Amino acid sequence: MFIFVTVLLVILLAIFIPCVTIVPQAKAYVIERLGAYQGTWDVGFHIKLPIIDRVAKRVNLKEQVADFPPQPVITKDNVTMSIDSVIFFQITDPKLFVYGVDSPMLAIENLTATTLRNIIGDMELDQTLTSRETINTKMRAELDLATDPWGIKVNRVELKNIVPPAEIQNAMERQMKAERERREAVTRAEGEKRAKILEAEGEKESAILRAEADKEAAILRAEAEREKMIREAEGEAQAIKTIQQANADGIKMLKEAGADEAVLKLKSLEAFEKVADGQATTILLPAELQGIASIAAALKETGK
Repeated sequence: MFIFVTVLLVILLAIFIPCVTIVPQAKAYVIERLGAYQGTWDVGFHIKLPIIDRVAKRVNLKEQVADFPPQPVITKDNVTMSIDSVIFFQITDPKLFVYGVDSPMLAIENLTATTLRNIIGDMELDQTLTSRETINTKMRAELDLATDPWGIKVNRVELKNIVPPAEIQNAMERQMKAERERREAVTRAEGEKRAKILEAEGEKESAILRAEADKEAAILRAEAEREKMIREAEGEAQAIKTIQQANADGIKMLKEAGADEAVLKLKSLEAFEKVADGQATTILLPAELQGIASIAAALKETGK
């Protein structure tokens, strides 16, 4: 009896244990019962009925990357080029992904190729080479719409390489080389122009500084000359003032000493002679001094 119970327990465990299923993170299990869709298991602990239930598909819910080989496409101006693309997608409905289309990845690859051909067919070569972002956006929108019934969401589409024919590549390389040479010539000319401008500005600044220095020197010389003339004039004026003051003091002393009018006039005449000494050859005398001047000149000649 003990052996029978033990065997029975082993059989039950062998049947029950496989029925216990733990769904990991970012996974979903599609369950079929007797061949028909029964449900979708999310993350956690689940028990299926033995024999009649089975896991039809383990679906990855993480974002996935599909890298497709290069596809030949023809532009609007009849240029054949090769373009390879990569798409980033995510399964949003495991049931639709399992039952919506057979071989979903093959379907996505073919859909990507046809969509790419349709978009490139409406564009010329130059526009194709310069509108990569526009092409990516259009492809993502169309692929996302087309794959929605399959439970797939296309998050992003990227064109990896756009390879035009060899002759066009050579022409593009020659054009790029000519453009680089042109830019180099323009840059060199701009540099030379800038150098000449800086040199001219330097000469201009130097000339301005020299002119300002000459101006300052001329102003200083003029101020020194003016100051010299003022000092000389002030000195001469002070000398005349001193002589006049001395003569006035002398006449005053003569008057106080009782000198007569003739002596005073003679002293005045001497004062006039000192004032005019070295400055003029002709002296205008008052009428009353002319006689005295004649007598003084005669006495001077007699003394000689």
